Amino acid sequence: MAIDTTETTSASSTVHSPLGTRLSTRDKLVLFVLCAAQFMVALDFSVLNVALPVLGKDLGMSQTALQWAVTAFALPSGGFLLLFGRIGDLYGRRRLFLTGLALFGTASLLATFAWDPASFLTGRALQGLAAAAIVPTGMSLLTTTFPEGPARDRALGISGTLLSLGFTVGMVAGGVLTDVLSWRSTMGLLAVFALIVLPLAPGLLPESRTPDRPRLDIPGAITVTGGLLALIYALSTAAERGFGGADVLVTLAAGVLLLAAFVYIESRAHAPLVSLPMLRRRTVAWGNLGGLVTFSMMSTVVFALTLYLQETLGLSAFETGLVFGVQGVMSAVAGVYAPKVIGRFGARRTLVGSLAGQGLFVAGLVLLNAHTWSVWLATAAVSLASMCHLGAIISYGLTVTSGVPDEEQGLATGLVTSTQQVGLTIGIPLLGVLATTSSDLLAGVHTVLALDAVIVLAAAVLVAAGLGRDRSRPVEAEALGLR
Repeated sequence: MAIDTTETTSASSTVHSPLGTRLSTRDKLVLFVLCAAQFMVALDFSVLNVALPVLGKDLGMSQTALQWAVTAFALPSGGFLLLFGRIGDLYGRRRLFLTGLALFGTASLLATFAWDPASFLTGRALQGLAAAAIVPTGMSLLTTTFPEGPARDRALGISGTLLSLGFTVGMVAGGVLTDVLSWRSTMGLLAVFALIVLPLAPGLLPESRTPDRPRLDIPGAITVTGGLLALIYALSTAAERGFGGADVLVTLAAGVLLLAAFVYIESRAHAPLVSLPMLRRRTVAWGNLGGLVTFSMMSTVVFALTLYLQETLGLSAFETGLVFGVQGVMSAVAGVYAPKVIGRFGARRTLVGSLAGQGLFVAGLVLLNAHTWSVWLATAAVSLASMCHLGAIISYGLTVTSGVPDEEQGLATGLVTSTQQVGLTIGIPLLGVLATTSSDLLAGVHTVLALDAVIVLAAAVLVAAGLGRDRSRPVEAEALGLR
């Protein structure tokens, strides 16, 4: 998604707070609407995870089919992200944002009252399509509404922290709601969020689009959307049935070819969806790799642990939620101290160290067994891994945008947003389903966690080598707007 730094907005609605001033009441309301929408989408990535075993029994879905409750959302949310981001750039971000909110609320109601697997998965797919519209346009509205400087830094810091926190809160809320009410209440919660945000948004958000209205890069849109859809489908299906199936091989090859064609098209497009020169910057390329790995691999850990805690240890959805509640508290603590760590050591060193820490603590989860004391190991290890995960989230965003000229900051921010969403999308289809398709669930969980740890640790080494020695002065915590 390309976010232009020269924008057309409604003059009466744009925030013009001088640098260093406090946010006005209207600024805070705008920030509330945009962050609430992002938080809602983050909830949707995780609120159903704890409820999956109960949901499967209620709707008659087999354990191997449960991954489609996640993948049905992941396919459209990841596949259409760049396309919808560009459509918003050209034809109005506010308009597409409001459309996404309305669709999200409707889809959540369909999933809430689903009567069979088909109706439920349809609701999930529509939620994913809506998320693909909400996330890039919401981030673009944030960066174009708040002026560059402390106001935008603070807004971006709050948005990023809530995006990460929403994933964890979803685990806790999912456990509580499933035990107290039913799994359907998890989908109902999302509908309530949409109904709260949607009426507030029209009167607060300015319209925003690029002033020159370049033509939509249709060949690029078709190839990247088709490539992502094919690749995610192939990985999900291969994990369930293996790589020998003709449909898997065809869609996998199609995904690779379409993404290769996308790169070729973007290198020659007048108004590309993704700026390839921007991707050639060392901090942008390697920083985004770190972000992609930390998001995708942490979502996989949460998915695998959910199955382990309920199916192997026999914990209820509520008890499982409590485990992830501890994780959420520790993540919040990390959110307080991460800027101070970055201020002392710099964003690049913090990114590498955080990835290494996440990988090592996930590796410790391989020691889990069928004894009840393992719940304490699971709680401690996933909480510490999540603290490192949050450090990686904040530091990779700063790494990607560091050293980028002001006129290209919008492009860099757009890549950060895309990396977050694609990372959350591909993790479970890539690794998590190995647990659901294994004849021995505990052995499958061990395989997932071991591969997860290896990938994160390998990424830490690659990012360290790719970024090289950080010769820049560490960023002061106060300048991050996150204290």
